[in-house]
Amino acid sequence: MKNIRNLVVMVFALTTSMAFAQQSTTAPAGAPAADAWTHKTKRLTSTEIDALLAKPQKLLVIDVRRPDELTAKGSFPVYLNIQAKDVENGLAYIPKDRVIITVSNHAHRAGDVGDLLTSKGFKVAGAAGSEDYEAQGGTAIVRVSPPAPKTAAK
Repeated sequence: MKNIRNLVVMVFALTTSMAFAQQSTTAPAGAPAADAWTHKTKRLTSTEIDALLAKPQKLLVIDVRRPDELTAKGSFPVYLNIQAKDVENGLAYIPKDRVIITVSNHAHRAGDVGDLLTSKGFKVAGAAGSEDYEAQGGTAIVRVSPPAPKTAAK
């Protein structure tokens, strides 16, 4: 009887520790789901982005974020800013003779736009997240300051 009780205690201890270990490796309650990539467009690493930025004459960076995100988070040194919701209406203004990197904070909106551009015949190298790029050690992000408010003429 004593051996059965010890076995039950060990099984209970083992299952409790396994449940605790599993809980500690999953996202906290209310946290967003895992960062699953669901786009056909490749998600670029900082190394791949740096290699593309090294040939600016062949590249077009399209940042699809809002202006307030650009000033808060920064972007690559030279970019065309077209918000994600406006890209389809602005296709005529995007050159087809360049390789394109699409950019957003964590690449998800950039992935959406990359998929759209690819379907329209553009050459898309991939999608980048400016925050992900910096977290991977990338150093090309530049911060821009919004212009000072205009003052009334006296």
